[in-house]
Amino acid sequence: MSITTTTTSTSPQLGETRMLVDGKLVESRSGRSFDNINPATEEVLGSTTDADSGDMDRAIAAARRAFDETSWSTDHAFRRRCLEQLHHALDAEREELRAELIAEAGCPSIATFGPQLDWPLDDALRWPAELISTFPWERTLPDTELFGMTSHRVVWKEAVGVVGAICPWNYPVEVVIGKVGQILATGNTAVVKPAPDTPWNATRLGRLIAEHTDIPPGVINIVTSSDHALGEQLVLDPRVDMISFTGSTATGRRIAEKAAATMKRTFLELGGKSAMIVLDDADLAATVPGASFMCMHAGQGCAMQTRLLVPRHRYDEAVELVTAAFAAVSYGDPADPANLAGPLINAKQRERVLGYIEKGVQEGARLTTGGGVPAHLERGFFVEPTVFADVDNTMTVAREEIFGPVLVVIPFEDDADAVRIANDNDYGLSGGVFSADRGRALSVTRRLRVGSAMVNGGLFYGADSPYGGYKASGVGRQNGLEGFEQHLQTKAVGLADDVDD
Repeated sequence: MSITTTTTSTSPQLGETRMLVDGKLVESRSGRSFDNINPATEEVLGSTTDADSGDMDRAIAAARRAFDETSWSTDHAFRRRCLEQLHHALDAEREELRAELIAEAGCPSIATFGPQLDWPLDDALRWPAELISTFPWERTLPDTELFGMTSHRVVWKEAVGVVGAICPWNYPVEVVIGKVGQILATGNTAVVKPAPDTPWNATRLGRLIAEHTDIPPGVINIVTSSDHALGEQLVLDPRVDMISFTGSTATGRRIAEKAAATMKRTFLELGGKSAMIVLDDADLAATVPGASFMCMHAGQGCAMQTRLLVPRHRYDEAVELVTAAFAAVSYGDPADPANLAGPLINAKQRERVLGYIEKGVQEGARLTTGGGVPAHLERGFFVEPTVFADVDNTMTVAREEIFGPVLVVIPFEDDADAVRIANDNDYGLSGGVFSADRGRALSVTRRLRVGSAMVNGGLFYGADSPYGGYKASGVGRQNGLEGFEQHLQTKAVGLADDVDD
């Protein structure tokens, strides 16, 4: 990513350039900015202010002060009102957000009517805001008689404190507002560090907070930077009580290690290598082509089902079906509603995906379609939808997260073998099971070591649904009651009888 003092784009600036620190929209102290690149055209969309460690320090200090010195953490009704204001402000700029997402993230427009925008915009703020009024912030335990004294006991739920939210580029709006909704609803303050590849959705959020809500200064700060490593400052600073991170497993491991020095709580939603299991009683012709939906957003999703597991005695048929489906995937300009897939986010990610494809060939997997850069697209970071057959579960392409439009097809002998193969992986984020027998599908699903699953295509998604994984796919959950409580501390209180009564 190039660092510039001014944008080199000849087109008008589309997004908000400033970050939000202590209630104000500000430029970085250095005056530096960085380019926001359209991954479909490789053109500069505009610039965003480029924060340094001093800017981050100011943001952390503001969040700490807002938590320690204001009533934000205890005023439930006020928090709910503020979140409702923010929900309405975002909803009013839904279409601007949609165009911005397509431009900076390269996500296909069809995805913005689902998990990229509309689904989270509808409930990521509203659901936790409504929960504020019904959540059991205090509960009573039975009285005890100890040492000749009666004690009345209560349990209080209190905010953790300052939360550092480090966000990815693949589903930026979904992740940012998903984190912000629960962090703020539970009474915490926040410093948000968006990914440098997709800053504008976050800076827009900052502008809407400043201009359309009563959220007090410092309660939420949004710090943009070209430097991925600036997020580590949040991890190391003792004024930050919790880190909420969505991204790669490698980075998550580093965060867990560094956070240990200050005993921070960590929520880590990390990578995946999810399996789509098609049992032998399923309708292959109706089911297997659906594996091509993992090409949505060029396969840049941690829960994408990138391993297709099919019965060995129908392996050739399944490979033929999925190869035809991948060859038919429409990809290209993400603004075209006919396209399922757009580009990868940047040149580095494209080279990474191509490197995995080369590794698959070297290890003996057979390319049945795709495998390279499309010749008909002269600009943009595109990779062809790709299928590998003759894959063993020990191969690199079957074990590691590629984060591109690459599927591997693996045969299994029976249900137990399918479960064994699916679980034989470092990851455990999500998966899918397809069968004509619902009970059989559920039995297989119960044996999968994953945090979420789709049975015959059923969707688990929603702000009320906990999301996260087993094993190297992370620690904790985002969304749902489990995610809400993750942002709370628990305090047990014993109150003695008043002897004067």
